[in-house]
Amino acid sequence: MAVLEKKIDFALVFNVKNANPNGDPLSGNMPRTTIEGIGELSDVCLKRKIRDRLQEMGENIFVQSDDNRKDDYKTLKDRATGELKDAMKEAKKLTEKACKTWIDVRSFGQLFAFKGESEGKGSGVSVGIRGPVTIQSAFSCDPVNVTSIQITKSVSGEGDGTKKASDTMGMKHRVDFGLYVTYGSINPQLATKTGFSYEDAQKIKEAILHIFDNDASSARPEGSMEVIQFYWWEHSSKSGQYSSAKVHRSLKITSKKESERPQSISDYDIALEPLAGLKPEILTY
Repeated sequence: MAVLEKKIDFALVFNVKNANPNGDPLSGNMPRTTIEGIGELSDVCLKRKIRDRLQEMGENIFVQSDDNRKDDYKTLKDRATGELKDAMKEAKKLTEKACKTWIDVRSFGQLFAFKGESEGKGSGVSVGIRGPVTIQSAFSCDPVNVTSIQITKSVSGEGDGTKKASDTMGMKHRVDFGLYVTYGSINPQLATKTGFSYEDAQKIKEAILHIFDNDASSARPEGSMEVIQFYWWEHSSKSGQYSSAKVHRSLKITSKKESERPQSISDYDIALEPLAGLKPEILTY
């Protein structure tokens, strides 16, 4: 497969309705928000979902979640040493084999930093791989309203069962509504170093378009997170006709409601500022 030779930028617009898109463990698993009340999904959360979709497409993934593990390796070190055992002592060989083996490594990059257990002090491997695909955290276009409710279980999970135990009480949090957007880019210069191909880029595009498929949970019921529009700009050169910042700014999302909080996608106008010689592919799902 030919290595990617042209720069790509992309943007994903999606809404959240009555769901917790990305809980913050430091805040009792409440939906992540900035100090101004803007909703947030971390880039790590988004890449986890992309990896899961790629795995469902039959691709080999290095950073597998425990819920979706497709092999017998229980840790990243086990997977690395098991699949790369012939290349662990030389950085160049490790990089080449890791990128060839796993699409998420040649896409997002990976740090291989594992201590040796039997070779003695100071042994081991430490190799950093920079990937061509970057994605930003997603932020809501306006402050979001977070609703919290207390929940109870009908059966105690601990204690002797004669009275309600402390574990029968809990809290659930949700974003009532939010329109979110995230941006990303694919760098051809780094693609050359990892062997990231145009075919890989198309797989990334497909995974992002279907990012919320098979991702439902109690906190994120089916249909509560929806892709609204996905923009994919393919430049004509490695450096691109425009900077990524200018391309991303060409997407304009404005609220129709100035005095009250938007409640649905119909409360927004989504438009593109034309860029000469660069027209995006606009996908909906």
